[in-house]
Amino acid sequence: MKKTNSASEDLGCRRGDFSRKHYGSVELLISSDADGAIQRAGRFRVENGSSDEVHTTLDYTPGTWRRTDVHLENPEYHTRWFFKYFLGKVHQNYVGTDAEKNPFYLSVVLSDQNNQRVPQYRAILWRKTGTLKISLPYSPTKTLSVKSILSAMNMDRFEKGPREILNPEIQKVRVTPEHQPGSVNFKFGVLYAKDGQLTDDEMFSNETGSESFDKFLNLLGDSITLQGWAGYRGGLDTKNDTTGIKSIYTVYQGHELMFHVSTMLPYSKENKQQVERKRHIGNDIVTIVFQEGDDASSSFKPSMIRSHFTHIFALVRYNSQNDSYRLKIFSEESVPLFGPPLPSPPVFTDHHEFRDFLLVKLINGEKATLETPTFAQKRQRTLDMLIRSLYQDLMPDLHKNMLNRRSFSDVLPESPKSARKKEEARQAEFVRIGQALKLKTIVRGDAPTSLVTTGLCRKEPWESQPFCSTFPYEIVCADSWGQSLLAATDAAGVMLLDALPPVQVFDKTMVVKQMHVLEPQDLLITRADKGKDARLYVFRLSTLKRGLEEKQLVRSKCDSRENKLEKTKGCHLYSINTHHGSELRIVAAIRNKLLLITRKHPRFEGFSAIAPGADSPVEEFQYIREICLCDPPVVMALVDGPTGENDNMICVAYKHQFDLINESTGDAYRLHHVDANRVNFVAAIDVYEDGEAGLLLCYNYICYYKKVCPFNGSTPMIQSNTSDFHFSWNQMPNAIGKLPRLLSPCRESE
Repeated sequence: MKKTNSASEDLGCRRGDFSRKHYGSVELLISSDADGAIQRAGRFRVENGSSDEVHTTLDYTPGTWRRTDVHLENPEYHTRWFFKYFLGKVHQNYVGTDAEKNPFYLSVVLSDQNNQRVPQYRAILWRKTGTLKISLPYSPTKTLSVKSILSAMNMDRFEKGPREILNPEIQKVRVTPEHQPGSVNFKFGVLYAKDGQLTDDEMFSNETGSESFDKFLNLLGDSITLQGWAGYRGGLDTKNDTTGIKSIYTVYQGHELMFHVSTMLPYSKENKQQVERKRHIGNDIVTIVFQEGDDASSSFKPSMIRSHFTHIFALVRYNSQNDSYRLKIFSEESVPLFGPPLPSPPVFTDHHEFRDFLLVKLINGEKATLETPTFAQKRQRTLDMLIRSLYQDLMPDLHKNMLNRRSFSDVLPESPKSARKKEEARQAEFVRIGQALKLKTIVRGDAPTSLVTTGLCRKEPWESQPFCSTFPYEIVCADSWGQSLLAATDAAGVMLLDALPPVQVFDKTMVVKQMHVLEPQDLLITRADKGKDARLYVFRLSTLKRGLEEKQLVRSKCDSRENKLEKTKGCHLYSINTHHGSELRIVAAIRNKLLLITRKHPRFEGFSAIAPGADSPVEEFQYIREICLCDPPVVMALVDGPTGENDNMICVAYKHQFDLINESTGDAYRLHHVDANRVNFVAAIDVYEDGEAGLLLCYNYICYYKKVCPFNGSTPMIQSNTSDFHFSWNQMPNAIGKLPRLLSPCRESE
C-alpha cells in the first residue's frame, strides 16, 4: 500500500535495523474490549528498548545506556531567541511584504557568541510559513545591511521593501509569536490502570491508586493545592476546586510541568464514562499510563483509549521485587522520531535517573508531535493570522514615520556615530520598555527558568520599595543598622533613617565617603574627607546609640579625633573581609601603598570585656604590615583563605587588570586582564561556596565570576575553571553590593 503522508514516507526511509532497535517499529495495533468487540485500530510506533521483545528474567536487569544521551531536543533557549537575545536590548526591527504580498517581520541584534566575546549578528524572520533564525559573522571593517541578511534567508524579492519600526512598543508584539504552545510549559496526563483493565472507562473509573502509584507520583513532582495556585496551571481550576483539590507539579530545566492525574481529577458515580477526567487527559498530547501487574498479564495498547488528540503514550510498570521501573513508548505514526532512545532492556533501578529519562522523553515527544501535519498546519494558520493582524496595526506608523528611510541602513549594535541626543533617548526608552516587558513575562511564568515557577514569588523580582521617599539629600554611601539605614551626605553629614524626620548622627564637618556597620562587632568603620586629610575612623555603635538616646549634641569631626586610625592619613580607599570566619581585617590604600590592619579582639561577648569605659575602639586595632603596589588601586576586596595561615589574599584593580596580592608575602598574581580601551572598574565582590572563595569582578557592562580557591601553599590556583562564567548588564552600574546571606554566586539566566 503506497503511503501519501510525507512524514510517514520519511519515517519509512529511516526505518532500518538501527531505527527499529532504538526508536521502535510501526505496528498496526488492534484490541478488543471486555465484551470481545474490536476496538479502533491505529498505527503506532512502539519503542520497547529492543527489536526483540523477549520476556525473560534478564528483562529486569538494568538497561545499558549512557547518562549523556538524556537531553532536551530543541530546548526553549534555542527556540525563544527573541526573549533571550533581543528583548530588553538595543536591536532593530523591520516589517515588509514578500513577493506573494504576505507580511513578514525581521529583527536583528549584534550579540556575543556563546559567551566567548566573539560578536555576531543574530536575525529572526517571522513569516506565515514559520520562523527562521540565523547567525551571521561580524566584521569591524564590513558592515551588514538588512538586504544582505534577508538574502541570506533566501528572500531577494519583495512586494514592499522592509522598513524599520522605531516605536519601542513593537517589542510587545514581537514576543507574541514566541508564545506558541509547547515551548515553555507542558501538561501531561497520568492514567492509573489496574491489572486486567482493558477499556478507558474502566481505567478512568479508578477512584484511588495503589501504594506503588503514589510512590510514582511522588517521583514525578510535588503535590500542590490548586486553590490559589500562582504557577502554571495547565488548564486546571485554581479558584473553585472544580477540577480537584490537589495536583502534581514540577519544574524541570526551566520548564513548568503540570500533570493531569486521573485519580486526582473529580470522580462521578453517575457518569460511568468519567467525562470530566477524559476532558483533561484526553486533550493532552502525551499521557503516562501506569499499569499494575507483571508482563504476563494483558498489556496496555493505545487503541484502548478513545482520543483523537493524544499522540504519545508512555507505559510505566513497577516491579516491587527489585524496585525497578520498566518503560514502553507508543507514538502515533506521524510523530517524527525523538530521543532519547530507550535502553535495552528498558528497565531502570535508579529512580532519579528514571525520572530524568521519562521527563525528557515526554517533553521531546510533545515538541516532536507539534511538528506533525495536524498541529503544524494549525500553528501556521495561527501564526499567519497573528502576523497579518500585527501588520495592519503597524500600517499607520509606517505611513507617518519618515525615519523609515533607514530601512537599508547598516545594522549597528548601538547608536551610529552621528546619532543625535534624540536617538539616544529613543534607544534608552526602547531598552526600558523591553526590560519591563521581559520582567513581566518572567513573573507571568512564560519565560525560561522563571523565578516564579515555584509559585512562591507573587511580586515582581527586583521590585524596589521606597525607604524614605522624602529624603532631600543625595546619599554618598550607606549601610543598614538594625531596621534603619545609616546614610552619609555631603550637605547634611551622616543621618539615621528610621523615622521622620531623619536623625543626624554626625554634622556636615564629617564628610564620609565609605562606611561599614558591623553590628556583631559593635563597630562602625568610616573613611572621611579626601586627599591628604582623609582618615579611617572607628566608632562603637553602642556609644553612638547611647548618644542618640540621651539626645547629646551631634558629633562633629573635631569630636571624633580619638576615633582616628592615625597611620591611615591620606587613605583614598579601604576594604574589609566580609566572610568573618576569622579575625576582622582592614586594608587601607594610601596611593600605591596597602596598609593591613587587624583587630586584636575579633569577637567578644559583652562590651565590658574590652577597654571598659573607653568610648573609642582605636586601641583594639594593630598595624600588621605594608605592601607596595605598582599603581594606586581603584577597587579592592579581601579574600579569606581556607586556613587563614599565609593564604589570605587581597584583590586589587588598576590599569586594565585585576590582581591577587598575598597578604603575608606581598606577591602579586594576575587574576584577570580587561580587553577594552577604557575600563570603568565598579567592584570586586568576594563570595564563598562550600568554604571556597570566588570573586565577582565587575567592570564596564561585565560581571565576571572567577573561583580562586583552593590555594596551593601561598600560590592561588587562578587558571580557567569550569565554574567561571560572566554576564552583562544593559546599562553600566554605579555600584554593586551583596546581601549578607548571599554566600554563593547567582548566575543570570536571560
